[in-house]
Amino acid sequence: MADVLIALGGNVGDVRTTFRKAIANICGMTQAALIARSSDYTTPPWGEEDQAPFTNACIEIETSLDPHALLFTLHKIEKKFGRDRAQETRWGPRTLDLDLIAYDDVRLDKPELTLPHPRAFERAFVLVPLAEIAPDRVIAGHRVSDALAKVSTEGIRRLPDLD
Repeated sequence: MADVLIALGGNVGDVRTTFRKAIANICGMTQAALIARSSDYTTPPWGEEDQAPFTNACIEIETSLDPHALLFTLHKIEKKFGRDRAQETRWGPRTLDLDLIAYDDVRLDKPELTLPHPRAFERAFVLVPLAEIAPDRVIAGHRVSDALAKVSTEGIRRLPDLD
């Protein structure tokens, strides 16, 4: 079993409901066990700034799927929830974004998949929820909590829990 960290994001539709359903799909379609789920956070848009704020979260799962099969499944789940990677604007609005942040200590550098995620440590919208569930996790030589201390968290706030 591999210990995997996945970041969730979206800013179109009822994102928090989408997250709940997407996490159930991730666990079901990958026969994964959900180890941890962060709170949801509202975050300013990144990259393309002229759009609605995003909601972001992170989960930790255990799965026996290999990284490529897991990525394929995550893309399938994104599509199920309305994401069309071929038609969207880079860093633009989306219903659901699922990013594979880390897969055990695997390092991959392929056109379709880089592990760990190459920009995770630049992005507070990933690091804030990740630090909530795995502050001491070391990814590519960086402790999550230490990486978080080096980025601005301005504009990021935790959302109240849903019942």
